[in-house]
Amino acid sequence: MSKPLEGRQVWFLTGSQGLYGEDTLSQVAEQSQRIAETLDRDPAVAVEIVWRPVLTDADAIRRACLEANSADACVGLIAWMHTFSPAKMWIAGLDALRKPLLHLHTQANVELPWHSIDMDFMNLNQAAHGDREFGYIQSRVGVARKTVAGHVSDPDVAARVSTWARAAAGRAELSGLKLARFGDNMRDVAVTEGDKVEAQLRFGVSVNTYGVNDLVAVVDATDDADVTELTKEYEDTYRLAPELRAGAERHESLRYAARIELGLRGFLEQGGFKAFTTNFEDLGGLRQLPGLAVQRLMGDGYGFGGEGDWKTATLLRTLKVTAGGLPGGTSFMEDYTYHLEHGRQLILGAHMLEVCPSIASGTPSCQIHPLGIGGREDPVRLVFDAEPGPAVVVGLADLGDRFRLVANEVDVVPSPEPLPKLPVARAVWKPRPDLRTSAEAWLTAGAPHHTVLSGAVGTDEIDDLAEMLGVELLVIDADTTMRRFTKELRWNQAYHRLAQGF
Repeated sequence: MSKPLEGRQVWFLTGSQGLYGEDTLSQVAEQSQRIAETLDRDPAVAVEIVWRPVLTDADAIRRACLEANSADACVGLIAWMHTFSPAKMWIAGLDALRKPLLHLHTQANVELPWHSIDMDFMNLNQAAHGDREFGYIQSRVGVARKTVAGHVSDPDVAARVSTWARAAAGRAELSGLKLARFGDNMRDVAVTEGDKVEAQLRFGVSVNTYGVNDLVAVVDATDDADVTELTKEYEDTYRLAPELRAGAERHESLRYAARIELGLRGFLEQGGFKAFTTNFEDLGGLRQLPGLAVQRLMGDGYGFGGEGDWKTATLLRTLKVTAGGLPGGTSFMEDYTYHLEHGRQLILGAHMLEVCPSIASGTPSCQIHPLGIGGREDPVRLVFDAEPGPAVVVGLADLGDRFRLVANEVDVVPSPEPLPKLPVARAVWKPRPDLRTSAEAWLTAGAPHHTVLSGAVGTDEIDDLAEMLGVELLVIDADTTMRRFTKELRWNQAYHRLAQGF
């Protein structure tokens, strides 16, 4: 069965011990395979669940963990103690493990056979205390993990496993991500700065800068026939403005936008980059600010950050992978301006041009307008409103001694009025719990102005991802008050500074 996150696996490990004998261990193997297959067949589980042979001694456990570490397809492990697996056997393996871990606290049967239960049944079905032994050693060794309790036939259990597996896939993507910065970040801007060495140590992402004119050379060398073919694709895909059509007065601008896309896409593909940044203060020989090209590349899953913001580009690519196959889109975003009418406060989010069409409501319109910034020709862009619905806005900040994720749960809503003179892609949302608390908490946390808006993933996936990365996460939701939020900030400050010394 095809999985939304194709090519990504979670290995299913089962713990037991040789004391029980071959007959019991055969039953353990058969039942654990059935549990793994139940998860694998569940359409809610986004990755392939791969059953591995039952583990009964310390060396086999250590080798299984080391093999998982080196297997590119494996994004994490699920561990279940079917019987009692003495936990000292797990110390070396857990200490060596570098992949995310989910502890599944389940059992083979849903109901107890009350009238036939005997000691043979009790000896076989010991997860109730076998997993407690395993839980202890995980805590003793200090292993970060997620714990999910319940039978795998319960839809909530499968959903929680899938949420974790999606986060594990995002974490795996991040660990080998290559990001190209075209030019540096916007001059004098603080929040787009950051420690790239620490980011590579903490996350695995490699961030490097390339001259804009390196890109320009590729753009200028694109084949005219390819440009023509791509402009036809634009016409077939979007509501193309009349002045951009073939033979019209602005068609050459559309062709140049296509040239930028072909060159940028080719540069990224050749270098193995899955995320990139641009900066309107450093456009080199580009005649337009890349708008349409950036939007379409984001639509194909690339991470992007404006003004050289590599942290947001990194986060966007990670959440794009995490969201694979889910309804709803995920886009680069910026809180731009407020509607402060009492009782109807809203945020209007946009950027100059670069908002991903994956969040669009309906078919985007392809238009050309002056920008008033960047000092180049009028750029081509996609114009649309975001699809209404629940979403999350996430930002990643570098605090100097650590990274901090901040997430705000929001509700994207239709614009209360038409926006005929705002020819950019945009989203209007109502933040939870309200605009005042949301804004005060965001500012108090020092969260960035560039964000990722997603209607596909939610707080649960982001929470799991933060745990896997060992990164601080602050959530602003319907239950947030400034009193509690401020206290949480202080607790986090103390905890993370102490943890660095452990």
